[in-house]
Amino acid sequence: MTATTPVTAPATEPKRKQRFDEGTGRLAATLLSPTLLVLGVVVLFPIISALRESLFTSGQHLDANGFVVKGETFVGLQNYADIFRGETGTRFWNAFYNTTFFTVVCVVLETVLGVAMALIMHKAFKGRGIVRASILVPWAIPTVISALLWKWIFQADGVANALLGTQILWSTEGWQSKLSVVLADTWKTAPFIGLLVLAGLQTIPAEVYEAAKVDGANAWKTFTRITMPLVKPALLVAVLFRILDTLRIFDLPFVLVGPHKDSVETLSMLAYDEAFNTRFGPAAAYATVLFVYIALVAYLFVKILGADVIGEARAKKPGGGKGGGRWKRSNAVKASASAAVTVSAASGSGRNI
Repeated sequence: MTATTPVTAPATEPKRKQRFDEGTGRLAATLLSPTLLVLGVVVLFPIISALRESLFTSGQHLDANGFVVKGETFVGLQNYADIFRGETGTRFWNAFYNTTFFTVVCVVLETVLGVAMALIMHKAFKGRGIVRASILVPWAIPTVISALLWKWIFQADGVANALLGTQILWSTEGWQSKLSVVLADTWKTAPFIGLLVLAGLQTIPAEVYEAAKVDGANAWKTFTRITMPLVKPALLVAVLFRILDTLRIFDLPFVLVGPHKDSVETLSMLAYDEAFNTRFGPAAAYATVLFVYIALVAYLFVKILGADVIGEARAKKPGGGKGGGRWKRSNAVKASASAAVTVSAASGSGRNI
């Protein structure tokens, strides 16, 4: 009798399920690498170079033994410390105030006028195309050209003094130079906010306004309860862009009023003045401080007001990515319904729409 060994089937490895997104990460990295390379060259490299330059000083100077030393010398944070001391500190804080003043005043005026322009352009009336084109013309003009145009208007014998019947010297030191910059900047860039807000207005369904009208909501309640909440995402992005742009204001006051004017000198003009005089270390220090200031303002703006700049909210929702469009439509319907219910409650009818 012979013993038999049971024959066992060869063990097979469990079949690994293939993930749907397997390999897409590598493909995405491959496709994005040219863009990342370009961004590294035009963005990251200049930032690192500016940070390095701010730690050095260039030109000729005497060393401890009285010999002339040429070239770059490492000074650490000396350029940053010099910004806040003595006459340089006074000039810096004056430029910091001017930069902040222009940002706050110009952006507030541009937001109010931009929303008004968007509401006008959104209305259906005869000749709307001509009105839209005429409103957007200032935004299409280059900044330097518009600065020269307003410089001609604000001449001593220019249009502004002729209309006001005065002899104000607009390009001299004082409140008039600040006012001229605010007027010129508001005239030029308010259409930019109007254009972005108009894009937001065109996404609001007409049925929402019809429901509000049926419930007896007046124009003010319709504007505050429907228009502004639904157009808020586009408006916040437009305001953020304008804040970042105005914090870097340079060409308009430089051409319109001129350099070395305490009334309109900004941080960008300070950095330019240092670089123009071949003091590249202090110029890089000014530019770095301005960069940190802009980054801090942008961070606080996004955190406090919740501007959805890169569609982060949509990405966090179920159905993001390929289903983003479906989620967006669903969210738009919900927002419209919510606005309609709000208007219904505000109008006192108590009827849900």
